[in-house]
Amino acid sequence: MAISKKVKNSLEGASWVRKMFEEGEELKRLYGAENVFDFSLGNPNLEPPPSLKKALKALADEPIIGMHRYMPNSGYSETRKTIAEYLADESGLPFGENHVVMTVGAAGGLNVTLKAILDEGDEVIVPSPYFMEFKFYIENCGGEIRLVQTNEDFSLNLAEIEKALSKKTKAILINSPNNPTGVVYDKEPLEKLGELLKRKNKELGKTLYLITDEAYRRIVYDGTKLPNSFHFYPHTIRVTSHSKDLSLPGERIGYIAVSPRCEEAGELISALIFANRTLGFVNAPALMQRLVAPLQRNSIKIKEYEEKRDLFYNGLKSFGYHVVKPQGAFYLFPKAPIDDDVAFVKELQSKRILVVPGRGFGKPGYFRIAYAVEMKTIEGALPGFKEVAEKYGLCGR
Repeated sequence: MAISKKVKNSLEGASWVRKMFEEGEELKRLYGAENVFDFSLGNPNLEPPPSLKKALKALADEPIIGMHRYMPNSGYSETRKTIAEYLADESGLPFGENHVVMTVGAAGGLNVTLKAILDEGDEVIVPSPYFMEFKFYIENCGGEIRLVQTNEDFSLNLAEIEKALSKKTKAILINSPNNPTGVVYDKEPLEKLGELLKRKNKELGKTLYLITDEAYRRIVYDGTKLPNSFHFYPHTIRVTSHSKDLSLPGERIGYIAVSPRCEEAGELISALIFANRTLGFVNAPALMQRLVAPLQRNSIKIKEYEEKRDLFYNGLKSFGYHVVKPQGAFYLFPKAPIDDDVAFVKELQSKRILVVPGRGFGKPGYFRIAYAVEMKTIEGALPGFKEVAEKYGLCGR
């Protein structure tokens, strides 16, 4: 075998996203890209805010000497200081620059975090449905994923989490707003999760970490307030990026923030910096660090995503689909009208509609729609969703 067995197995497990991409490319070749309604990838379609473009132009016109050279593996001191000031204001906790590590996006940040804390065989508990890459990140670092089911509305099921906690557990990884469901985890279950982890720390005689993937933290709707996880548990590690809030997914810029209440924060930060270097990231992109530092309170126009959500959600509900209304991110996760989500996705493809089967996110019987697309794409696809709903007897229910 030319490649590693581990990578070969991972490729097979990740084939759903690849398969949908390949089938989508074939449909576009046959019918033209404008006649295919592609909701398979969560690729932000809004442009970065004018404030970022202005800052980028200023740096291009008057470059800082040495601005493209190496810096500390944790990132520029001034960037980390600015982000720490934002975090301190947001949380009321004494964040300093040494609580922040700049990373190559949230994906880089998660890999760095997991590499820093996991020993071979350690378990990471992940609520399902979940972003499939989490499994590979955990396994890359020698860990094992332990999936727990959420409630019917995709909220946290604390009883299932408690049952999954064991001597092998090292961390819980939560993602809110969630990909693929768009659900935001409420304050009360997060408070209870924090209390549960504190109790388990004493019972197990070890530190359990709460890792929060908050890549979509600014994309929330209907006045929803995202609870601050730093308030609920001292051993919290936030991983985030500016891929979504500033529409910079290709620039790969994010950060890790360790709670100042974490007793071993100093040692943990040292481990994160070491992992950032040895995983080959070395440091986060220099130019992007300078650009995003003063933009911590800026974002793209969230209202545009909210309008797309409303159009899609209201349309699907009127056709009879069962779907939880997303509070954030840019995904819908409806229940398929038949048990076989793959067969249902095939049926949608006959209408030139591309979505991803729920089993690709650990939840067979559902399908994911990524609506970070042009409004006309949604409008063009809704008749096809209605036709398929009629075929399966959903309309009029």
